[in-house]
Amino acid sequence: MHYSLRFEWLGMVFDVSTIIAILVSSLVVLLLCVGLTRNLTTAAPRGGQNLMEWIVDFVTGITKSYIEPKKAAHFVTLALTLFLYIFISNQLGLVFNVNTSHHNDPNTGQQMSQTVVDALTLASDDEAKKQKLEKLNEELNATDPHSHGVVIGWWKSPTATPSVTFALAFVVLLYAHYLGMKKSFGGWLKHTFLNPIHILEEFIIKPLTLPLRLFGNIFAGEVLIAFLLSVGIFGSIPLFLWLGYSVFVGSVQAFIFTTLAMVYISQQVNDQH
Repeated sequence: MHYSLRFEWLGMVFDVSTIIAILVSSLVVLLLCVGLTRNLTTAAPRGGQNLMEWIVDFVTGITKSYIEPKKAAHFVTLALTLFLYIFISNQLGLVFNVNTSHHNDPNTGQQMSQTVVDALTLASDDEAKKQKLEKLNEELNATDPHSHGVVIGWWKSPTATPSVTFALAFVVLLYAHYLGMKKSFGGWLKHTFLNPIHILEEFIIKPLTLPLRLFGNIFAGEVLIAFLLSVGIFGSIPLFLWLGYSVFVGSVQAFIFTTLAMVYISQQVNDQH
């Protein structure tokens, strides 16, 4: 079992490894965009500019496929940001795995501090915390020489955390509804609440399927990678194949999320809606 450090602030629980991954993803996207656009030229593009123009053209194509051409330009920046951030986030957990193993050693007096124990067992209710604490103590004090002890994870794809994917989906859907109300408040009310199917779609189906699809695919991939790493040399070939496939899955999921975001926005801003 892998643990992660957590802390509580204003009644909310924050995962340290997720925060680290979010910051690294954002920084990588920023540096990538700056690096690819440092030496822009009006001549034939090459190198980084060529790659960046290809990405922008690709994202522009997604946007114009669903949003009317005269309005699509306003949403290319949003689509580009979503695509790059989700793509980079999906790949972070494939780059490397950072875990530390910890034991209590009575011979040397080495003990895990109570502060760390509290951070590792932080839970929403006392019963869940009690169960985590029992499991933690069992692993910390294990006498089996093959035991890994308490393994703390420091690195993972941020999109392998449901809170991140739900936050992305919430922002996209909230922005789409804002655009609908801005265009025509009466039209938005009619489209959203007149048909029970639309109510179900807007407030249950979309808010669940958009984030869960992304989270499920990335999380499942990282679980399998962790399993293949645990079996040692026997998992080398399957691991190599799965890493390649995971890069493909991460790219497809970034494309799907961006596409659906543009679809949901188009339903609010296109004139036929």
